[in-house]
Formats: sequence, structure tokens, C-alpha cells
Amino acid sequence: MASHDEEVLVVGAGMAGLFAALALAPTGRRILVLERDGPPPEGDADEAFESWHRRGVGHLRHSHAFLARLRTVIRDEHPELLADLMAAGCREIGFSDMLTDRHKPAYRPEPEDADLVILTSRRTTLELVMRRYVERLPNVELRPGVWARRLLLEDGPPPKVRGVLAETAEGEVEIPATVVVDAAGRTSQMVEQLVEAGAAIAEESETAGILYFTRHYRLVPGATEPPRGKRPASGDLGYLKFGVFPGDGGCFSITIAVPEIEMELRQSIVRPETFDAVCREMPGLVPWLAPDVAEPVSKVFGMGDLNSRWREFAPKGEAAVHGFFPMGDALVRTNPLYGRGCSFAAVEAGLLRTALDETPFPGERLTTYARLIREELRPYYLDMRRQDRAAIRRARQALTPNHRATLRAKMLKSFAEDGVAIAVRSDVALMRAAMRGFHMLEHPSAWLKRPENMAKVLRHWATPKAAKADAYPLKPGPGRSELMAAVGLDASADLLPA
Repeated sequence: MASHDEEVLVVGAGMAGLFAALALAPTGRRILVLERDGPPPEGDADEAFESWHRRGVGHLRHSHAFLARLRTVIRDEHPELLADLMAAGCREIGFSDMLTDRHKPAYRPEPEDADLVILTSRRTTLELVMRRYVERLPNVELRPGVWARRLLLEDGPPPKVRGVLAETAEGEVEIPATVVVDAAGRTSQMVEQLVEAGAAIAEESETAGILYFTRHYRLVPGATEPPRGKRPASGDLGYLKFGVFPGDGGCFSITIAVPEIEMELRQSIVRPETFDAVCREMPGLVPWLAPDVAEPVSKVFGMGDLNSRWREFAPKGEAAVHGFFPMGDALVRTNPLYGRGCSFAAVEAGLLRTALDETPFPGERLTTYARLIREELRPYYLDMRRQDRAAIRRARQALTPNHRATLRAKMLKSFAEDGVAIAVRSDVALMRAAMRGFHMLEHPSAWLKRPENMAKVLRHWATPKAAKADAYPLKPGPGRSELMAAVGLDASADLLPA
């Protein structure tokens, strides 16, 4: 068995780095977390949102929610942290809150519903509370203002990591460690350094095909959040996706996701007046933006350069490096649409703890870690990639005049919209099962592979549309041409050749 008497160096104090510290601190290891940015402000959550600058976290002020898998990790392993989050105004959205009016008459609570709970707030609040909690852990030290410039390497094969060369206010310093965790995010250059040193690291990457735009709002004094109505406050129009994210302290955010190829829309929506005009074309968002309900408190934050990426550090069953473990975006990058980035990091941290505890041998540690990552996370990554590719195809089709779908495409669309979606909206048990897959509590497609669930879906699919008309959701927003005209944009600007 491995000894817990070792030094662990975590590079990066974002979500991945904090989850690494949370997972490893109970083992008794000495953990040093380096963060190149300065410390957060001393004040409350509002001050953090206004003035906390994080050069390494470009999505700091985009909408965030912790999936149920992540919330259960915090609840089970760090209940005091969960209490701190709730005290800071973070909110829990339970399974019963996710149900439609069609579900509610038949709903009966089940024990597993206690796990189907989302934790939501502004990202700055989540990170601030987690960071202050981690800083209180007795065997964890967090040093802000320290930039890990390069890994300290011994020649291989494979290369061996012995620490980092860091730049501090006093100059450069070597920091040795038995284990180095790269949680520095998508801009980290450590993997590139390892590849240059001969590490056989495999990588696959492709665009997510989408950009995000977020604006924050605050309820005016005396106002409350609009009740859930028949018009959804989130939706997918093919050429645009949108959603409301409840926050802490009377705040909420709205995120609009636009396909990369929608140049006219994506260039204009960064303007606050255009962003709000687009939102007001969505019936489910109109109540949230009423002047007597909320007022904007931020500019429009954009986020692009979104690529999915999967890295293999033991591609042929052999460790590509010793003493080095990537986490978060340094290991796997996902489309933020699915909200799985933070959950992936939390799961990775727990798997890293397992790998380190099982053996003291560096090569075995990395091969174990890589195997566990594949088993736990690869199904969700592939599911995301499949949906992203389908969304890219739909976006292109929306810009192709007179596009005609194939018979196969029509059948798949009908199965999804007239079968799966209607079944989930009509049956509480199916809703629960689907949500367990989405929230990473089980394999993402396991629920649909169960014969009894598939039989229900097929029955709903076979039911004539007229007999299930009340199960279809109201249209969440206008068509592309209608929206573009309403907000003063040229609907023909980005059309593709037929």
C-alpha cells in the first residue's frame, strides 16, 4: 500500500485544484496548492463577483450549476463545506422542482431522489466559499501569486516529474514534490512540455461548434423569481439555445449559446441591448426581464474557443510519465452546455485518491488513474461529443436554404421528439431515470437500454400525436428569420449554398 507521508503539489486553485485538495486532504498527505492569480477579496460574495480577477478562468462569470453527482460528493465527504455553501446563499434544486405540471399528480418521493439535487449559484460564490474552506484544512497550504512556469524533469523513458520551477514575488524557486497535479486549466503548457520530453501522450480534439454569452441580473427589492410556467425558461431552437440559471443573493444569469457559424448573431449579441432584445423574444424569459422584477448588473460576457478534448496518459497500458497527474481541462475538456466540467473534476479527484492509495509505484499509479478515468468518464464524453456533432449538423441545416432531411434523419428526429421526449415528460419514473443519467449518477444511456423503459418510450412514440398533444411543450421561441428580423439583424447574412 502507498504511504500517505508524501508531498503533493497542485498547480491551480480553480475548481479542479480545489477538488484535488478536498479529495486528498483527508488522507493526511501534505498538499501545496499554487495559484498564479492573487487572492480573492476579503469581503462577501457580491464583492467577489464585482472585483475578483482571475486571468486563468475565462468563464468565471458565466452561468454555473453543480450536477447531482458533484453535490453528492460534497454532501458525503465534506458536509461542513455544503453547510458553508448554503450559508453563503447557494441554492439546491431538488428532483421535485424539476417536474412539470404533467408529472406532479403522479409523483411519489423515492429514496434516490435525495441524490438528484443540483447546487447552483454564481461561480464566484462557489469558488470563494470552497477556497476559504480548503484554506482551513490543516494539511493544505494555498499560495496565491505563484506561477508554475515549468516542470522539473528527469529524463526517461518515461520522463519523471520531480516538482516545478515557480516564479514568485521574490524570484524563481524550485518546489519539489512526490506528486504533481496539473489543475491549471486549458491554458496549461505542462503537457506540451512533457510531449517535448518524449512522453507518449495521446490526444483527440474537435470543436464544440458553439459560443456562449452570459449576462447577470438581480431581482429588484420586493420582487421574487417568476414561477415556473408553461413557457419554458430554457430551450433549444436549433440556431440558438438559452437558459436561466438561479443564483445567490437575489441574482440570476441568462446564457445564450450560438453556433459558431451564426456570425451575424454572435457578433451582435455581445451588445447588451441586442442580448436583452433576443431574450425578450423568448416567452419564457419575458417574466424574468420585466422592469418590476429584475435589472441587469453586468455586461455580456462571451466565451469562445470551445473544443472537446480527451487525453490519454497510458494509451497502450504503459504510463507516459511518472509523478504527474492531470485534472480538469488539462485532462478532459467538455462543452459547458452539459455542466459537466466541475463534476468531471470532482470525480477525477476521487479517482486520483484511489490510484495514489492503491500503490506507491509511479507507473502503476498513472495506469490505474487512466483506467479509472476511462471507465468513469469516457461514456459521458462520448455522449457529449455525439450530441455536439448533431447540433453542428442542425446549425448548418438551419443556414441551408431548402434543406431536405433524409428519411433516416426524420425517423431519428421523430423518435427523439415524439418518443423519448414525450415519454420523459409524461412518466415520472422515466424522468427520474433520465435525470440520473444526465447528472452522472449512472451511465448516460443506461436508462434507455432497460427493456421496460424502452417499451414505455415505444408506446409513447406509437401514440398518435393528437392523443398526446398536451404532452408537447410550447414552442420556446421564434424561428430564426423571425428572431433576426425582430432584433434588426440580417437573416440572410450567413446562409450557406444549398
